[in-house]
Amino acid sequence: MRKITSVADIILTGAAEKPEAEMIVFEGQRVTWQEMKDRAGQAANAMAADGVGNQERIAYLDKNGLEYFELAFGCGFINAVTVAVNWRLAPPEMAYIINDSEAKVLVIHEDFSEQLAAFESDLEHVQRIVVIGNHDTHISYADWRSSQPTECEMTPAGGGDVSMQLYTSGTTGLPKGAQLTNDNFQALFKVVKWQMTDDSRNMVVMPLFHIAGSGWALFGMGCGATSIMMRDFDPVPALQLIESEKATHAIFVPAILGFFLLVPSEGIDLSSMELIAYGASPITQDVLVKSMEQFGCQYMQVYGLSETTGAVTQLDPEDHDPGGPREHLLRSAGKAIEGVELKIVDEETGESLPDGEVGEVWIKGNQNMVGYWKLPEATAEALPGGGWFRSGDAAYIEDGYLFIHDRVKDMIISGGENVYPAEIENALMGHEAIADVGVIGVPDDKWGEVGKAMVVVAPGSEVTEEEIIAFARERLAGFKCPQTVDFVEALPRNPSGKILKRELRDPFWEGRERQV
Repeated sequence: MRKITSVADIILTGAAEKPEAEMIVFEGQRVTWQEMKDRAGQAANAMAADGVGNQERIAYLDKNGLEYFELAFGCGFINAVTVAVNWRLAPPEMAYIINDSEAKVLVIHEDFSEQLAAFESDLEHVQRIVVIGNHDTHISYADWRSSQPTECEMTPAGGGDVSMQLYTSGTTGLPKGAQLTNDNFQALFKVVKWQMTDDSRNMVVMPLFHIAGSGWALFGMGCGATSIMMRDFDPVPALQLIESEKATHAIFVPAILGFFLLVPSEGIDLSSMELIAYGASPITQDVLVKSMEQFGCQYMQVYGLSETTGAVTQLDPEDHDPGGPREHLLRSAGKAIEGVELKIVDEETGESLPDGEVGEVWIKGNQNMVGYWKLPEATAEALPGGGWFRSGDAAYIEDGYLFIHDRVKDMIISGGENVYPAEIENALMGHEAIADVGVIGVPDDKWGEVGKAMVVVAPGSEVTEEEIIAFARERLAGFKCPQTVDFVEALPRNPSGKILKRELRDPFWEGRERQV
């Protein structure tokens, strides 16, 4: 990895070392490092002309596109902060993030003109709206950027300066802006070992408002790799792109690996792939093993959060040993990466727990965010001191390996027993008739709450509630087994692939004073 001390260093170093080499391949366009540097300089000048100053925010609302990186590197040049907005949100939610961030400039794609019309009158700080494409009222991005020179005056950036503000998925309330600094990215880039070089060809398919999208892409660029980007994920075109562009590296969430298994891939050459990283949500062993057979390359699990600038643990390829003596490690998220310390804490007492006991994961390292934007109380709760960050994830450690059980908040307490839905879901996914499953706690007069499995049946299969419960009882302790099964067409998931348990739970808890 090159010496990268800021986001701006990524493009400056790449353009200096190989200006005419391909940096990004996107929808038929092949952009060189020098071209990207020039575009970023123009974007920086355009933002400055619209009043964006040191450490001020700009918002980007679009699917994956070249403009994101032009803005991200342009912000790096003037020491401003990028805020990528989740384009899947409803208009009021979009407006909330844009207003909360106090963005002065909003860059939005014409595909979201309807959403813009719905929230534009509610914007509080935006001084300029720029539309990628065409719009009756607002300037086009092409005109806005191209009116500026490519050379710009650089604003010095400090290690503690914020370079990116990522909003949490909001599955538990209003989104919070996690502030990531140049030092956070430098800490990550210095220690992770993802086997990329400037000859690598890195797939970028995760949404750029997610750390697995933007963070993964920036890491690859920092290594000098070429980025092969998709505007939006589609399994068959993604597999075809791997073949045509000879992609070598990628990060996928488990849901994507599952989608790949459901579409025809015979005749598509996937042999260029060298390493697939996966994470962001639980994966079942069945999907993982089948995916490893499909791609035939090295696999590496990573665990982390937006607040930790991504990965803080890593399950190395040699620990992926299906059918072998290390098979049990397939359920692990791996060991802490260099520079990161983990501990498991009892949520009630605050005391550290010994190996094998489930508690909340606390993380210590230079990748931890500086805090949530304008939320001192939430920051104090998440960063309790001593360099620690509270993840909100339930897990245990054995021999240095971290085993994630679930979100602490998703835990089911049934008759005084703690039940972790991820464990049940992993067991049920071994049933050949189950394509997807989410387990939630629902009210029960006798036990307080009991498990309910929400099941998506595999195409062409049939299965009954009784068969699923019997299957679970063969594999799990009785108190862990779901008491009931509902059949659904699909499970709601957020962009990182996590099941939106709140959406599944809420109808069953409606009208009750307590939700557990």
